[in-house]
This record gives sequence, structure tokens and C-alpha cells, in this order.
Amino acid sequence: MTDRRLPRPSAFADLLRFRTPTLNVTAARLARAHTIADLRRIAKRVTPKGPFDYTDGAAEEELSLARARQAFRDIEFHPAILRDVSAVDTTCTVAGGPSALPFGIAPTGFTRMMHSAGEKAGAAAAGAAGIPFSLSTVGTATPEEVAAANPSGRNWFQLYMWADRDRSMDVMGRAAASGFDTLLLTVDVPIGGARLRDRYNGLTIPPTLTGRTVLNAIPKVRWWFDFLTTEPIGFSTFKGFDGTVAELLDLMFDPTVDFDDLVWIRDQWPGKVIVKGIQTLADARRVADLGVDGVLLSNHGGRQLDRAPIPFHLLPAVRRELPADIEVWIDTGIMSGADIVAAIAMGARFTLVGRAYLYGLMAGGRAGADRAIAILADEVRRTMKLLGVRAVEELEPGHVTQLQRLVPRTV
Repeated sequence: MTDRRLPRPSAFADLLRFRTPTLNVTAARLARAHTIADLRRIAKRVTPKGPFDYTDGAAEEELSLARARQAFRDIEFHPAILRDVSAVDTTCTVAGGPSALPFGIAPTGFTRMMHSAGEKAGAAAAGAAGIPFSLSTVGTATPEEVAAANPSGRNWFQLYMWADRDRSMDVMGRAAASGFDTLLLTVDVPIGGARLRDRYNGLTIPPTLTGRTVLNAIPKVRWWFDFLTTEPIGFSTFKGFDGTVAELLDLMFDPTVDFDDLVWIRDQWPGKVIVKGIQTLADARRVADLGVDGVLLSNHGGRQLDRAPIPFHLLPAVRRELPADIEVWIDTGIMSGADIVAAIAMGARFTLVGRAYLYGLMAGGRAGADRAIAILADEVRRTMKLLGVRAVEELEPGHVTQLQRLVPRTV
């Protein structure tokens, strides 16, 4: 038998806990976001379809992106027990300098289309977190503006080689003069990939108002208000472009760039040089032999060649075959701190996150970028503790097994 009694009013007082109300709607939304997927859902609600799809989408059938994300899901962790993990050290040394966490912000193009705060917010958030920030050649802030937004942090510059080499060298020189310490030379862009969402949306720079975009914009009033009441979108390398994203990318990319150009650029840049877009072991070996400081395994977030190799699967072989003094980084498909920890364990020196950061930026500007970094940082620390790891350098391949899904067919 269960003894029952009438509830006392004081019992309700102990059970009822009301949150302190806030008039800041954005802050309230971000406080309820506990994963990058949560930030993505918010971003989709508050951002027009064109800019959101530009961030969220990939090339053609988007198989490269889907496979890269699946590769991180297809892992098994191997935790060690009975370790003192009351404190963990997430710091690392990358490209000759410090980072408070084993990830940085990847270079992203047209960033002020996603949110009017753009790269300035991302750079400031990265600086506050003690991690590097990367500015794209097609970023919507100048190197000088990024340096002003992140004066004490580490800024990196990502370079696309134009057919107009003087223009490429000019912006690269401005980045160096602004204190940027590392160059990310992107080499997987002889032409732009077929990013079909952008084509279907008719995405232009600046965004154009059509009947469809107006209807889509009705519930996104804040985005349009910010867009229309702030400075027009400009770029780190040029001003005044008016056309589709695809047209701009075709203008930007130079299909003649080769290994001789890589050597020439390496000699022009005063700091570290990382080659971004490596997708085969043979190419990793070749650029390492040319004297660069590192390689970034990347298929451009699935935005160039669909069905491209999966960077996370390529990682162990590249790390094993390259000299120890050549850093191996990775991006594409990283959506959680567990993904970052797995990549470091499998041999990556560092990781870059693009979409994960942009979802936060779209969800809430600078505060959203801060929230994205905080979510990933918390997940990194928690995963390390659950693995019984006290410092990033303790992570090693024995902590992770890459489970097998896509296997080459034998005849």
C-alpha cells in the first residue's frame, strides 16, 4: 500500500523553478542551443533561403559532404578508465603559434550575406576564444578590418590565385602587412563546382529582390533590416561586383595554376604556408617535397568535385607517410567536438570549422559565433575527459577506430 497525503503549498514552492525572463530574443534562442544542429535550425528560421542554402549546400548531389559527415559518425572511441581528468589541457601549437583549442575558423566567402556582422564578428569571437581566424579571398571584410577586429589574436589569410597575379599579390601583401601569420593556399579550384542550390535560388551579389525572395523574406525581417541599414557588401580583394555567385567564382579561379606557382607563392609569403585542398596521398607528398609547412586535407566542404575523397579517411595514410615536420590539418564534415577529437587522434595537428561557425553567425551574429565556439569547446573537453585524456597531445590512433562503410569494389 502507498501512503498518501495532501500536498503542502511549500512543496510546490520547492518544485517550481522559473527562469529569469529576458527581453533579448536572440540571447534566449542561443541559450537553448546545445549542439551545432540546434544552431543550424535557428539559422534556417532567421536567414533568407539564398544565403542559408549557400552555406548549407554543396556541389551537385552533395554526396561528398554527406560522406564526409558520415565518416565522422562511423567511428568507435576507445576510452581509458580510472584516469584523473579533473582538468584537461586543450591547447596546442599550430603553424608555429598557440591555439587555445584544437580547431580554428575556416575561411568562408561572402560572409556578410549570412549575417551583416560578417568576418568582423567571427574574428572577434575567435580572438576572444584564443583560436585562429581565417579570412577568405572572397571574404566581405578587408585584412585591415579583420586585424582591427582581432588585434591580439592570430589571423590567417586564404588565397585564391587570380589570373591577375598583381591583384592576388596585392591582397596577400596587405594581409602580411596587417600581421596575418599564415597563408592557406587553396588549390582545388580550377573552376567553381556546380553548387545547384545557388543556381536554383538565382543567388546574386548583392542579393536581389524578386517575388520569391520577398515572400521568403517576410518572416526574416531582422536579416533584411540589418542588410539594408549597414554598409553594402564589399570584398577583401575588389569592390563593386554585381552578378551571380557562379559568375564571380568563374572570374576568381585560375585554371592555369600549377606546382611552379605554388613555389613562387611560397617564396612571396613571409610566414607559414599551408596548402589547402589536398585529396590524394601523392599530391600530399609532392607539395611536402616543395617545402611548404603543412597540408590541409579538404574537399572544400563538398563544394567542388562531388564524390571526392573523404578527408578523414585519407588522414591516417597522409600522416603516416609525410615527414613529422610537415603539419597535417583537416576540414570538411566537422560538426561536433567529438569529430575534432577523432581527427586529432587519427593524426591531424589541427582542424578547421566552416559551416559550424556560420550556423552560429547566422543564428545570432557575434553572440552566435561565440555560442558555436563554446559548444564545440565544451564537446572537445567532455570527449577528452570521457576518453581519459588530459591533454591534446595524448590523443593517438588507439583512441579511435574508423568503421568501414564504403569499400572499394574488387574485380
